[in-house]
Amino acid sequence: MAPGLQKRVDAYLVNYISGKCKSMDAMSRSSSSNGSIATDESLFEQPEPLPHSKTAMEKIFWRRSMEMYEKQRNWQESPEGRKMMEFRRNLPAYKEKDAMLSAILLNQVVLISGETGCGKTTQIPQLILESEIDSLRGGMCNIICTQPRKISAMSVSERIATERGEKLGETIGYKVRLEGMKGRDTHLLFCTTGILLRRLSLDRSLKSVTHIIVDEIHERGINEDFLLIVLKDLLPRRPELRLVLMSATLDEKLFSSYFNGAPRAHIPGFTYPVQTYYLESILEITGYKLTPHNQIDEYGMDRAWKMSKQVPRKRKSQIASAVEDTLSVAEFKDYNAQTRESLSCWNPDCLGFNLIEYLLCKICENERPGSVLVFMTGWDDITSLKDKLQAHPVVGDANRVSLLACHGSMGSAEQKLIFDRPPGGIRKVVLATNIAETSITIDDVVFVIDCGKAKETSYDALNNTSCLLPSWISKVSAKQRRGRAGRVQPGECYHLYPKCVFDGFAEYQIPEILRTPLQSLCLQIKSLKLGDISEFLSRALQSPEYLAVQNAIEYLKIIGALDESENLTVLGRYLTMLPMEPKLGKMLILGVIFNCLDPILSVVAGLSVRDPFLAPLDKKDLAEAAKAQFSHDFSDHLALVRAFEGWKVADRDLNAYEYCWKNFLSAQSMKAIDSLRKEFYSLLKDAGLVDSNPITYNVWSYDENLLRAVICYGLYPGICSVVHNERSFSLKTMEDGHVLLHSNSVNARNSRIPYPWFVFNEKIKVNSVFLRDSTAVSDSMLLLFGGNILRGDTDGHLKMLGGYLEFFMDPALAKMYRSLKLELDELIQTKLLNPMMDIHSYHELISAIRLLISEDRCGGRFVFNHQLLLPSNPPLAAMTEAQKPASIHNTESGPGGDNSKSQLQTLLTRAGYAAPSYKTKQQNNSQFQSTVAFNGMEIVGKACNNKKLAEKDAAAEALQYLLGGNGACRDRIDLVSIMLKRSKKDHK
Repeated sequence: MAPGLQKRVDAYLVNYISGKCKSMDAMSRSSSSNGSIATDESLFEQPEPLPHSKTAMEKIFWRRSMEMYEKQRNWQESPEGRKMMEFRRNLPAYKEKDAMLSAILLNQVVLISGETGCGKTTQIPQLILESEIDSLRGGMCNIICTQPRKISAMSVSERIATERGEKLGETIGYKVRLEGMKGRDTHLLFCTTGILLRRLSLDRSLKSVTHIIVDEIHERGINEDFLLIVLKDLLPRRPELRLVLMSATLDEKLFSSYFNGAPRAHIPGFTYPVQTYYLESILEITGYKLTPHNQIDEYGMDRAWKMSKQVPRKRKSQIASAVEDTLSVAEFKDYNAQTRESLSCWNPDCLGFNLIEYLLCKICENERPGSVLVFMTGWDDITSLKDKLQAHPVVGDANRVSLLACHGSMGSAEQKLIFDRPPGGIRKVVLATNIAETSITIDDVVFVIDCGKAKETSYDALNNTSCLLPSWISKVSAKQRRGRAGRVQPGECYHLYPKCVFDGFAEYQIPEILRTPLQSLCLQIKSLKLGDISEFLSRALQSPEYLAVQNAIEYLKIIGALDESENLTVLGRYLTMLPMEPKLGKMLILGVIFNCLDPILSVVAGLSVRDPFLAPLDKKDLAEAAKAQFSHDFSDHLALVRAFEGWKVADRDLNAYEYCWKNFLSAQSMKAIDSLRKEFYSLLKDAGLVDSNPITYNVWSYDENLLRAVICYGLYPGICSVVHNERSFSLKTMEDGHVLLHSNSVNARNSRIPYPWFVFNEKIKVNSVFLRDSTAVSDSMLLLFGGNILRGDTDGHLKMLGGYLEFFMDPALAKMYRSLKLELDELIQTKLLNPMMDIHSYHELISAIRLLISEDRCGGRFVFNHQLLLPSNPPLAAMTEAQKPASIHNTESGPGGDNSKSQLQTLLTRAGYAAPSYKTKQQNNSQFQSTVAFNGMEIVGKACNNKKLAEKDAAAEALQYLLGGNGACRDRIDLVSIMLKRSKKDHK
C-alpha cells in the first residue's frame, strides 16, 4: 500500500466513527417514525382498495355488463361483424364452442389440445368472453391469457380486437415487458407469464380474476412450470376461478394427472397437406452434393461462442454425439451413389448456410408464390446468413426478395414486419428462431426450411455451470415447424437432417426447470411466501434436481438475499421487486446508494440483452480495434458504458446509425439498452429507491474506481484470480480451476493485467470454461464490496468464501479493512430500510472507501509457499488431551482456510505439485460420493448429502492420509513432498 494511504483512510474512518453516535440517534428517531421495511410487509404490497357498498358495486357491474352486451350485439349484427362471424364460424375451434364452454363451466381445470390452424389461441379466450357478456356477467369477467413470448401476446390481442371490431386497449389489451395497451374497461388481457407472476406477488389470490388461460403449455418454460404450482395451490381457495391449459401438442396424461384427473378436450385442426423432404430426399431430388468444404458456414470457427484459437476442438460436440450411433447404422440403399456419398460426409454441427442459400434460390426461381420461413438457432446465425444472402444475385435482389428477421431480442415494431404481405412480385423470406414455432402465424408462408436445432440452456448442478448451446429439437417441435407451411395452402417443408435423425428425436423438450439455474425462481418463492423452497419445488410437474435447488439457495445466501434460515433479507425483498437476475438487481441497488446510477443502468441493461459488440469474420481485426477504443481499463463492462454514452450523443445528433456502423455496434442492441434503462429506472422508482430527479443519483458517476467496485458488488461470487507467469497470466475460479477469457473480451488481448482479480457475469462451458465478460478489480474492491470477511488464524489474516480466498497483511491494516467493511454493510442496510435517507452524514465513511479503492495500486502478490507464523505452543508432551491437535477434518483451519479442499490444494501447490481434481457421482439414494485425484493417486471420501460436502470429505480423507494429524505448516509442506515422492515411486 502506498505510503501514507492507510493513515489518510484511518483519519476519515476515525472522524466518521466519532460522529456516528449522534447521527445514529437521529436515524433511530427517523426510523421509529417512518417504519421499517424489514418489519413492515405492507410497504411491499398494494394497499387494499377502500370498501364500497355491495349494492353500489353491483349496480356498477350491471351497468357495465349491459353496455358490453349492447356493444357486442351491435357489432355482430353490423355488415362487418357478420362477415367476421362467418369467417370465425368456419374455424374448427369455433365449431367446438358449445363443448368447450360446457367443459369450462362444469370443471375448474380443463386441458385443451388443438392442432395447428384450429384457431384455439384466438377463439377460446374470445368465446369465454362472449359467453360471459351474453350472460350479462361481462362487467365482472376478467380473463388473463398468458403467452410464452411478447410477440405472441401482442399479435394475438391485436387479432382478437380486430375480430371484435374495436381498438386494441378497450375490451382487449396486452401487457408485456417495456410496453402494454390496456385500459379501465379491459376484460381480456394477454400477457407474458412473467407479468402474471408479478401480479401474483402483489395479489396472491388474484381476487378479481375469473379465468386464467395458460397457452402453449407444452413449451415447459421455467415460469410456466412455476405458475402451475402456484395455481394448483390457489385453486382450492378460489373455487370459482377457472383454469384452462392449452397447447397444440399436449402431454395430456401428465398434465391431467397433475391436476387430479382434469378433463381433456381436443379440437381437430385444419391444415393443408405439407410435402415433407428430409435431407436424403433433398439431395436426391436437387442433385446437390455435400462436401466437407461447402458445409462450413461462412462465419466458420467464429460461430457460436467464437472459441479461443488456442484451444483446438478435440472432442465431438453434443450435437454430433447425439446422432453418431443413429447414423452409423442408417442405410440409404434406395438412394443413388452421389446422395450416399454426400450423406457419409454430412456434418451435424453445421447449419448448412450454402444448402439453405441453394434451396432459397431454387424456390425463388422455380416455385409458386408464397413466403419462406427459415428456422435458425440464434441471432448470430440469423445475421450471418442474412449477410450472406444479401450478397446473392437472386436472393439478395431487393426487387425480388424481402429478407426479414424474427428474434426475441428485437423491438416490437421490427418483429411486426414479418406479418406484412410483400408487394406483388416480391417473395418474403423470414429468418427466425423457434419463436415462430407456435402462437404467431405468418399467414402467407408456404415453404419452411428447418435446420432441426435450437439454442437451449443446460445446467450442470454438480459443477454449478450453465451452457447455452445448440441442441436437437423434439419431434413435437419439428411437427410444429412443418405445420407452419400448411396454414393457407398446400406447402413444402425441407428438413436439413436425415429421417433417421428425426426418428431419434425426443418426443418433448426437457423442461426448462430441469436445466437452468434456479436463483430467481427461489426468490419468487420467498416473495410469494410459499414456504420452504425445496418442499415447494418438489411439488412441481417434474421437480428439479435437489442439488440444483441447494446451489441456488447457497448462492442467495452468499449474496445476502437470504439469511441462514432461508428467509428474505431486506436486500432480498428489494431484489424480488426487480424482474432481473439477482446479481444485476443487487448491482443496480448499490448504484443508487453510491450515486453512480446512470453508468450502472447501462451495465445492467447491457448484460440483459444480446452483446452489442459485433465481430464479423471478414472484419474481425477492425471490429476488435473499434471495441478497444472504448476500453483502456481492463473492463468489458466499462467499455459497454462508454460505447453507449457515445451512441446517446450520436443519437441526439441524428447520427446513431453511422456511429454503430463505424464502431461495429448493433443498433438494435443499443436501442434495447436505451429502453431497458428507462424501464429499470421506473422499477427502482416503483420500489421507492429513487425519485423523479435522476441528477441526485449520479453525483459520483464519473468515478470509474467506484463503478468498478459496484460491478464487483453485483457480480460476486463470480470471481477468478489473475496469476502472472513469465509471458502471460492464468485464471482460476473456485469451482472450475483453470479457465479462459472469451475471445470477445477486451481483456483477452492483454498479456498483462495490473489487477489480481476478475469479476465476471457469465461462464460458458464448451470444451473449456470461458468467462464471457469481465472487469478487473483490486484487493480493496474485493475485500470491501465482495462477500463476508472472516478473521483468520492469526492477526493480519483475513478469509473469504469459506477460506478459499486468503489475505495476509499488517494486523493494523486488516483491522482497518474489517472496520470499513462492517460500516459499509451497515450503511447499505440502513439505506435500504430508509430509501429516501440522505447519506450526507456518511460522507467521511464514503470518502475513506473511495480513497482506498482509488489508490490501491495492487501491490500484493500471490504466494504459494506462505507460512503461517502461529503462536508458539507448549511441547506436545506437556499438552493436555484437549490441547493436542486433532486429525484433519473438513472444517479445521489450516493453510488454505477452514475448507479441506482449499487446504489440500494449498498444501500440494506449496509443495510444488499440481492441484487436485475431483470426480463426484450421485448415488441411487441421492447421496454424493467424491474421489480426489493427485499425483497418480485416487482417494475416495464418504457419501454426503451434496456435492460440495462430498468433495470436502474426499479432501479431508486425502489430508488425513498425507498428514495423519501432523501440525505445523512448514512440517506439513515437507511431509507432503516426502509422501508424494514416495507415492510416485510406489506407482512406477
